[in-house]
Amino acid sequence: MIDDEDFNPLADAQFETQGVRSGISRTHEGEHSEPIFVTSSYVFSNSEDAAERFSGAASGNVYSRYTNPTVRTFEKRLAALEGAEAAVATASGMASILSVCMALFKSGDHVVCSRDVFGTTISLFSNYLTKFGIEVTFVPLLDIEGWRDAVQPNTVMFFLETPSNPLCEIADLAELSKLAHLNAALLVVDNCFCTPALQQPLALGADIVVHSATKYLDGQGRCVGGAVVGHQQHMDEVLTFLRTAGPTMSPFNAWIFLKGLETLRLRMEAHSRSALVIAEWLQQQPTVERVYYAGLKDHPGHALAERQQSAYGGVLSFLVKGGREQAWQFTDATRLMSLTANLGDAKTTIVHPATTTHARLSSQQRKEAGIDEGLIRMAVGLEHVEDLIADLQRGFTGIR
Repeated sequence: MIDDEDFNPLADAQFETQGVRSGISRTHEGEHSEPIFVTSSYVFSNSEDAAERFSGAASGNVYSRYTNPTVRTFEKRLAALEGAEAAVATASGMASILSVCMALFKSGDHVVCSRDVFGTTISLFSNYLTKFGIEVTFVPLLDIEGWRDAVQPNTVMFFLETPSNPLCEIADLAELSKLAHLNAALLVVDNCFCTPALQQPLALGADIVVHSATKYLDGQGRCVGGAVVGHQQHMDEVLTFLRTAGPTMSPFNAWIFLKGLETLRLRMEAHSRSALVIAEWLQQQPTVERVYYAGLKDHPGHALAERQQSAYGGVLSFLVKGGREQAWQFTDATRLMSLTANLGDAKTTIVHPATTTHARLSSQQRKEAGIDEGLIRMAVGLEHVEDLIADLQRGFTGIR
């Protein structure tokens, strides 16, 4: 007979089970769903207990800027799904990237960053980190020689996202991790598009994973949050920064994300199925010049995506002929899809990256990143695929 005190039912549990059960620690009330701890501070049993918790000599909650049971449950569950030692929740996806940089960089350090990342990430690296003596070199995501040539004696980090935003390029994580580690640098991967349901960068050699939990981890566009996942040593440093600076996830948002993780695998598989159908349909449209989606067999990264992802995700982009005017005519003619810059929602979203998500980049930066004026990004939701295709057809009819 199994001794219940020694048996951990989650030790060898599958992804779906971890997504529903990991991190749960019930209170004396015996609640079945995870509770929300909406308190700013915690009471100590005595002065010695207070001193030990503040010093770190004893575990326990101190202040919800950096210790909250609901947030901790989310962190434990996400770490389990990513196959990581620990996770730190943050106020937003950009807060997760900033927290990594502030925790691990010092003046004089150098980072090599893919130029094929979210526009705000480029802005953070080029406009703000450089003010504090951090050197940044941007390289094409797929140019391995470019990554190798960009390395300097003071390089401490490689930063990238794969699939990339918005062109869905696929980086070889195993190869880039080897290159980074050969040069004593960390590989940090933004896993927003795939989530751990489709891709686990740590298993491919990455050191740290960052998330905008706002996207697929929530899955219904309800609230904003982020997370950093990785080795305990690095997470301790990130938590120290968060404790000091305070880019903290709220308990309510953490509870929302916990509910999102319960259905993550199911949703990501559904997003991926519909996105592939739509990408193949878009390829047949005379107004479309090109479709960017790794699920398409003629995509340059298709074979690599098959190796390091379990599916291709819900985000795709396509280039309409004619440029900005025609792209705007298309988006303005749709009626079902939401014209918004967010993604990862149950509701399908479309956006014109050149004038929204990547608008703060210079025209030269957008050109280098392949952000054409005719490019439209689509994040396929959970509506019936035939209804989405009908709305896409309305968009094409609107192009004059």
